[in-house]
Amino acid sequence: IEGLPFLEAIRQFILEVGPQNVVNMHVTLVPYIKAAHELKTKPTQQSVAKLREIGLQPQVLICRTEKPLDGDLRRKLSMFCSVTEKAVIEERDVEHTIYEVPLTLHAEGLDQLVCDLLHLETPQPDLKDWKEFVDCVISPSKRVTIGVVGKYMDVRDAYKSIYESLTHAAASEDCGIDLKLIDAESLAENIDAKLKDVAGILIPGGFGMRGAEGKIDAARYAREHGVPYLGLCLGMQVATIEFARNVCEIKNANSTEFDKDTMDPVISLLEEQRGVSNKGASMRLGTWPTKISPGTLAEKLYGATEVTERHRHRYVYNSKYHERMNAKGFVISGTSPDGTLAELIELRDHPYFIGCQYHPEFQSKPNKPHPLFKGFIQASLAHSADRARRVAGDQESPRRVLERELVPQR
Repeated sequence: IEGLPFLEAIRQFILEVGPQNVVNMHVTLVPYIKAAHELKTKPTQQSVAKLREIGLQPQVLICRTEKPLDGDLRRKLSMFCSVTEKAVIEERDVEHTIYEVPLTLHAEGLDQLVCDLLHLETPQPDLKDWKEFVDCVISPSKRVTIGVVGKYMDVRDAYKSIYESLTHAAASEDCGIDLKLIDAESLAENIDAKLKDVAGILIPGGFGMRGAEGKIDAARYAREHGVPYLGLCLGMQVATIEFARNVCEIKNANSTEFDKDTMDPVISLLEEQRGVSNKGASMRLGTWPTKISPGTLAEKLYGATEVTERHRHRYVYNSKYHERMNAKGFVISGTSPDGTLAELIELRDHPYFIGCQYHPEFQSKPNKPHPLFKGFIQASLAHSADRARRVAGDQESPRRVLERELVPQR
């Protein structure tokens, strides 16, 4: 029922632009019944019949399936769904990654079929770069472990766009990602054991107090141990609170989101939000420009002096603390064009510690990883390699303490 308005919009759109300018593709499930060892076409026939009832005739069937579609089954779907046999496209479950799907659809001839239906004359696609990308995802020459510290770890898709952005950036370095998903609340104790084996720490966005102190502790660990850090939205804010508390000695530093009566609100509501009681649809949303400060790591990563990024937040860095924090190495490397809002922060004496108020994961692409993610992976690889060299050096070097002076811990 919820989808009917959209289907009606499609029907009207076809009338407006002409059927020669539209291709109706229906993605459908062809289930495999293990007990019968058989693929069943009846669900597809029924769904196509329902579409016909509201005036839509699919021209292409994209059939999700576990098993190959044989010729008889294709002919059956063609006959009872009124599509040509070549328009019955098999989309079998891929073995490794969703990025294999464009290659399997190309192998089925879907791209050429769409061009034919729209009467488009196009050259043959060059999929060399895409195949190389997929190869790097499936069989990378190296791997790196990234710790993601969040509060929604029970829902795998909660940070899906972030995981994919990491995959894009890693593939560009011929690298695979091993994610270590860490519940922020679990960092209240034994944080070293949980973070010691990660080559980079990423803290994604979120709302609310739950898990905030664990994220602050993770940011502190990254700062003190030189581990590459990327903080997104709330991840930038907790890094700011951590630096204010533990470097600038502003012991009561906090966000008014977590403590509305805090004495030192280094993170506070946007000025225009302060009188808002009904918070529905009141966030700073959408694409906004960011001015990059010259001579910063951010400028090196972006290679530009101004960028546009997508926002979704209500709280911002309180600029009245800027002078005090900047003196200790806390750099505002990106601002709104008028300079009033901090968009990017970094630490002066850290190999890679960046936080952004926006969501760069929304602009990452398989063939064009976002600069902040790419830089983060490069820094994580460098950190991992450096740690491996130190460990190897310690194993090969003579003991600095005599054997009899070592006290075994039981």
